[in-house]
Amino acid sequence: MAERRAFLKLSLAASSALAAQAPEAAAAEAAAINDFPLEELTLDQAQKAMAAGDLTAEDLAEAYLERIGALNARGPELRHVIEINPSALAIAAALDEERAKKGARGPLHGVPVLIKDNIDTGDKMQTTAGSLALEGHVAARDAHVAERLRAAGAVILGKTNLSEWANFRSSRSISGWSGRGGQARNPYALDRNTSGSSSGSGGGVSANLCLVAVGTETDGSIVSPAAINGIVGIKPTLGRVSRRGIIPIAASQDTAGPMARTVKDAAWLLFAMCGIDESDPATAASRGHVYDLTGAFDADGLKGARLGVVREMAGFHRRVDHLFEAALGELKKAGAVLVDVEMPTLKEVGKHEFEVLLYEFKDGLNAYLKAAGPGAKVRSLADVIAFNEAEAERELRYFGHETLIAAEAKGPLTEQPYLDALAACRRLTRDEGLDAALAKHQLDGFVAPTDSAAWPIDPVNGDHYLGGSSTAAAVAGYPHVTVPMGAVFGLPVGLSFFGAAWSDAKLIRYAYAFEQATHHRFVPRLRPSVDLAGRTTSR
Repeated sequence: MAERRAFLKLSLAASSALAAQAPEAAAAEAAAINDFPLEELTLDQAQKAMAAGDLTAEDLAEAYLERIGALNARGPELRHVIEINPSALAIAAALDEERAKKGARGPLHGVPVLIKDNIDTGDKMQTTAGSLALEGHVAARDAHVAERLRAAGAVILGKTNLSEWANFRSSRSISGWSGRGGQARNPYALDRNTSGSSSGSGGGVSANLCLVAVGTETDGSIVSPAAINGIVGIKPTLGRVSRRGIIPIAASQDTAGPMARTVKDAAWLLFAMCGIDESDPATAASRGHVYDLTGAFDADGLKGARLGVVREMAGFHRRVDHLFEAALGELKKAGAVLVDVEMPTLKEVGKHEFEVLLYEFKDGLNAYLKAAGPGAKVRSLADVIAFNEAEAERELRYFGHETLIAAEAKGPLTEQPYLDALAACRRLTRDEGLDAALAKHQLDGFVAPTDSAAWPIDPVNGDHYLGGSSTAAAVAGYPHVTVPMGAVFGLPVGLSFFGAAWSDAKLIRYAYAFEQATHHRFVPRLRPSVDLAGRTTSR
């Protein structure tokens, strides 16, 4: 163990010295940075090493903290981590002592986890959704998710950067940017976007700044940054995970979920997060729908699975389509039965969804801010808008907040336009959408490309989103898993599996089998850019 610790310290000292150079020099020598002794570490490997005494939880926490110090605000300036937990090492040391006396609690015992900065922690860290308007806000207690992680023995290492207000601020936003955290950068090409809104969670896992991370999603905010950063993301069925203590967008769609480098790690992280919470009525629906991972990690798990191919969710990029067709070939080879399906009602969802989000954002955020602790400078959405306008140079320098203004103009959730829009969303995505197709074709789930490859960071025009498959499952409240599918010009893209409510474990089985058959995950090397031949290059 002493030799292992010495190796860790030597390697990490070299990384820190490199990060002290100019950003260009650090990026040019990215290969040296990536000689990280814990690179691509899995939960199984971590637990085996800690059980054998080759590593401790304190070693792991220290190693990841050193790497964050080398890469986050210095060197390539990834900007994936917004705040470090000052108690992380002490928590890790206490968990090491507990392991020695009582054994491990489970697969997350002593494991360093990063969580998104819209999830409350009742400790010394702030919860701000990336906004300067909430700078200084320290929650009085843990969110239910944070409580579950601590109960599982995880070490909450810090908070991750995100698209400010979970990317519900402007139609011309820059994903991965927040007033408090700055601009997150894609670890495959530093001039490219991480997508959002769980930007830092996705990028941080991919760049090996942590072992696993927690993100949140309303529509695409887990699966898109997971795919674009070359990792696995799971958006669970609505109600599988409590939302208590999470800064909201929409009660009808919001959920937290795991982000990891492997399907197995993501699945176990979700297992730790699940649980009924009386303060979140949505979790009551999970009674009787046990999240059972028995048989989930089966390399032959695709045999006999009937999967609907949703081609209308593709077609936005020729090279992504080529990878999708190759993935379909792999699915067939693994024993899946593929059926082309059409769901024309999904084209009508967007306008109704946005109306629902505007209403629910105002209602949910006002409730959250009203109950916030004394450190919160704002108590309502109207206060947030006023703060942004007073601090326009810092908060509105790249894009506006017209979405916040539109939400503030909405009335209570008893208004008929809201009720009509919510009913339309459920009808179009459930009754006439996913559920209808599942029944008509006797399907076990669906497959589609998750998203496009990462676009350049563009403060002038904002995001360049081409297309994706997140909306149907997000609006319906159904599960969605993304797994690496390949790369376009050296930039990763993902394959999505989504399906009926409470089919989370079944979709995980399909994603795991695809992952084991293809192994498309590859390690990012923090290069400055990518040329059209797919080679990394200087700008």
